[in-house]
Amino acid sequence: MTNVIYLLAAEGAEQLPLEGGNSILLPKAYDIVWSLVVFLVIFLLFWKFVLPKFQEVLAEREDKIKGGIERAETAQAQAKAALEKNNAQLAEARAEAAEIREAARQKGKEIEAEARVKAEEESRRIVESGEKQLLASREQVVAELRNELGQNSINLAEELLGAELSDSTRRSNTIDNFLSQLDTVSARSATRK
Repeated sequence: MTNVIYLLAAEGAEQLPLEGGNSILLPKAYDIVWSLVVFLVIFLLFWKFVLPKFQEVLAEREDKIKGGIERAETAQAQAKAALEKNNAQLAEARAEAAEIREAARQKGKEIEAEARVKAEEESRRIVESGEKQLLASREQVVAELRNELGQNSINLAEELLGAELSDSTRRSNTIDNFLSQLDTVSARSATRK
C-alpha cells in the first residue's frame, strides 16, 4: 500500500490527498450530485412501488380492524336485542302462565261452588223426600193403628157390653171418642215425663 501512495505522490507531487483543504465532513460536489441522483431514483422507486403497497396493507389492516370492531358491535347489539326479546317473551310467558293459573283457580272455585250448590239441593231434595215418605208412612201407620185400635176397642166394648154394636154411626162415634180419650191420656203421660 505504501507503493500506491508513493506512486500517487510521484505523479502529483505537488499535493497529496487530503492536503488541499478537503474537509472530512463535506464531500466533493460530484459525490453529492451522484448521491442525490441515486437517492432520488431510490426515493421514486420507493414512492412508486413500495409506499402504495405499504399503504394498501395498512388500509387493509385498518379495514379489518374496523370491520372486526363493527362486526363485534353488531353482534353485541344483536345479542342484546335477542336477550331483551327473550326476556320480554319470558315475562309474557310468565304473565300468561299466571293468568292461566288464576283462570284455573277461578274455574275450580266455580266448579266447587256449583258442586256444593248441587249437593245442597240434592241433600235438601233427599231430606224433603224422606220427610214426605216419613210423613206418609206415619199417616199410614196412624191410620192403620186407628183402624186396629178402633176394631180392638169395638171388640172390647162388645165383650164388655155383651152385645154387638151394629150401627155403623154408633161404631164410628165410639171409635172417635175412644181415640180422643186415648190421645188425651197419651198427651198427659208425655207431659208427666
